[in-house]
Amino acid sequence: MSWANPEYFWLLLVVPFFLGYQVWNYFSGRKAQLTFSSLGKLSDIKGNYRAWLTWATPILYTAAYTFIILSLARPQLQNSTIERSAEGIDIVISIDISSSMLAEDIKPNRLIAAKDVAVDFIDKRISDRIGINVFARESFTVVPPTLDYALVSSLIETIDIGMVRDGTAIGMGLATAINRLRDSETESKVIILLTDGMNNSGEIDPVTAGELASTFNIKVYTIGIGSRGTAPYPIDDPIFGRRYQNVPVEIDEEMLQHIAGITGGRYWRATDLEEFIEVYNEIDQLEQSEVEEIIYIDYEEQYPQYLLSGLLFLLLGFVNERFITRSPLLHP
Repeated sequence: MSWANPEYFWLLLVVPFFLGYQVWNYFSGRKAQLTFSSLGKLSDIKGNYRAWLTWATPILYTAAYTFIILSLARPQLQNSTIERSAEGIDIVISIDISSSMLAEDIKPNRLIAAKDVAVDFIDKRISDRIGINVFARESFTVVPPTLDYALVSSLIETIDIGMVRDGTAIGMGLATAINRLRDSETESKVIILLTDGMNNSGEIDPVTAGELASTFNIKVYTIGIGSRGTAPYPIDDPIFGRRYQNVPVEIDEEMLQHIAGITGGRYWRATDLEEFIEVYNEIDQLEQSEVEEIIYIDYEEQYPQYLLSGLLFLLLGFVNERFITRSPLLHP
């Protein structure tokens, strides 16, 4: 409910003064002209209904005045209709699932952190088609670009080490993602490539794949994940159980920067979970869908029912005053 002319509410300040005047008028009216030696017998006389209805007159007039003022303030019901159209982005997240992603320099380990942060990123998107592919020695598509975010998030949880032979074929992972986007008709196509190592397998050179992405007007954001120096890597020993070995972190940052540069993207190095989350936040800000909203507002006038109520109370007050009680309150 909204009010088109709320300034009329100031007129309601008259109401307490009017009621106060009626009370003062009643108690300061003329005294009785008849004198009785005793009022004992008069106390047994039952009151007349007109005596009670005397007070109804100012109350009815007050209600009439109030409702008429409310009608002048023009109460309205506001109905809004929003038409929203969005030009979405096609995004493929390409995740390294080589065994080195089990390193725990990013808790609980690199792969779990990569999956969790990717799910949070997907939850923020509005109208973008998002797909997932993974790579180690080979690469395959987990889910092609889709608007079914629940499906994408659930399939991300199934990603694990050992789904393909071990290795790091960055070029193959990038090429698989390109293959999913090359026929897309959207203006903006993006690949988020995540790896923690150096290309050591696969038939496609990563830089060649980057040049192919540039040909198809696909922007590639590259992320190197892992601390600097060494990282604790879990080893399950059949005799001594799980132990940790510090392994060197080797990320081909120069190559990742080159791929991002030739496609118009950017490269980030995430050495801990906070930096990793911030990287995805930056990508989320850089790649925003264009959303256009048209808002239609329809107002439904409610003042007639307030005006009719006010006129009804006014009529009842007039009838009560003139024909039923001949109320003394309004006329001392």
